[in-house]
Amino acid sequence: MTERENDKSINLLIITGMSGAGKTVAVQSLEDLGYFCVDNLPPVLIPKFAELVKQSAGSVEKVALVVDLRGREFFENLSQVMESLKQIEGLSFQILYLDANDQTLVSRYKETRRRHPLSSNGSPLEGIHAERLLLQEIKGWANQIIDTSQMKPAQLREKIINQYGQLKSTLTVNLVSFGFKYGAPIDVDLMFDVRFLPNPHYVEELRHKTGCEPEVAEYVLNHHDTKEFLEKLIDFLRFTLPHYQREGKSQLVIGIGCTGGKHRSVAIVQHLGEVFSKDFTVRISHRDMERAR
Repeated sequence: MTERENDKSINLLIITGMSGAGKTVAVQSLEDLGYFCVDNLPPVLIPKFAELVKQSAGSVEKVALVVDLRGREFFENLSQVMESLKQIEGLSFQILYLDANDQTLVSRYKETRRRHPLSSNGSPLEGIHAERLLLQEIKGWANQIIDTSQMKPAQLREKIINQYGQLKSTLTVNLVSFGFKYGAPIDVDLMFDVRFLPNPHYVEELRHKTGCEPEVAEYVLNHHDTKEFLEKLIDFLRFTLPHYQREGKSQLVIGIGCTGGKHRSVAIVQHLGEVFSKDFTVRISHRDMERAR
């Protein structure tokens, strides 16, 4: 390990709080932001785990640990664990505490028909009160407390993303070109048919080229109908993609199809990739381009 790699800072986020307050949504959101997430790591191993991460030669820089009632000894030895973490050079850690009022938590337990782990008689409220006492100390240590009482899962996800990551990295847009003659992809979320656009197949000097080549792209993209279509399509996608993102979708597959998947659909996908890569993580694939040669 080089000295430079050893100096890399590790960001550790400990997620805790009331059962039913949204820890699962939080950790799933952090996974989409590129965090290495571990659920229910034995508390005694947290400092040792942090040391191992620091020795990973920079391969892991953002870590999130979920700590809840399953690791009850964590709360009994909270001060000792916190002090151990403070002694690790190059490690910065924060505690995110998720909370909700009693009425909301009771309602969520009734909806899921789950039994609170601290309830001896089956009453959620008894367990909730016991849990609040158990978590009182760590709530005082928290760097951020989020009350999810009035939040839907999508709203909590958006708050986590805004707080701990960049919006661009949370939605991957997969742009796929294909030929209808080979069948439509079964995994697309949005599909657009561009067979109405001028076809380079009927231009002798373009027939054996693909939409990735400048001559074909120019022929397709400079046509009046293509320009009008792209203006409307891009406007539509700029409106809808952020909404998919806010609803918690991490992957969106957009299929663009022409007859053979070699010219028009390829050129359109390449162009859309250039447009949307500024705001989203974009992956491009041309399913049928090679077999259409």
